This record gives sequence, structure tokens and C-alpha cells, in this order.
Amino acid sequence: ETGLESVRNQVVTGPATTIEDRGGVAALGPVVAPPPPPPQTPVRLHSGIKAPVKIVDASPEYPGVARQARVTGVVILEATIGVRGDVQAVRVLRSIPLLDRAAVDAVQRWKFTPALLNGVPVPVIVTVTVNFTLR
Repeated sequence: ETGLESVRNQVVTGPATTIEDRGGVAALGPVVAPPPPPPQTPVRLHSGIKAPVKIVDASPEYPGVARQARVTGVVILEATIGVRGDVQAVRVLRSIPLLDRAAVDAVQRWKFTPALLNGVPVPVIVTVTVNFTLR
């Protein structure tokens, strides 16, 4: 039995290995997976990106104290939309203190189609407005 045949006939335990026969020389080494892609950082929506489209809407619940005080207006938020269309983060840009929490809670329940850059889903940062009016 040659050295190469003895390597081929051994049972290897432990991490996955590869055996290559290169002209009578056996090379034994670990199987290495490629590194994962680097995390994508969100980019601001611009003309080169196909914008996400809202597919699940959730209306804010008007806070009782704001309703009693007859507070109305627009809360402006910045939302980060992930590669699967989920809202990952929300930040208040223009505040109405009695309405901010309701606006953020509603936007966090929204779902979007993914934004696409060259046909590839990318996380994006968008500005959204939530309008509170009393009937």
C-alpha cells in the first residue's frame, strides 16, 4: 500500500477535509467556506435606486391625551428599511411630543418591497410623514 492509498483508506474524523491527488501526492486540508459578505450599511434613497413600495400599512392610534388636548399636525420620521422590506429603525426628525410615539409605533409595523440597486436589494433610509388630524 503506497502513502496515497493509505490516506485514501483512512477514516477521517473532525472538521470536513478535502483530499486531492496531485500526481501521486495527497494534499489533506480543511474545507474553508468563503467569508460572509460585509454587512450592508443603509444608503439614502436616490435616483439610482428603485424605491421601496409600502405593501403593509398601519395607521397610528391617536393617543387619548392628544385627542383631548386637540393636538394635530405632522410628525416627520426617518426610517431605515432593510433588504427584506422590514422597517429596522425609526428616528423622529420633526416632533410633536404627544404624537411621536404613536407615529413611530405605526411606521414600525409598515412593510415594503425591497429597494433595488442594480437589481440587488439594499437597505435604504427614507423620510416619512405621519399626519394626525381630528374629525
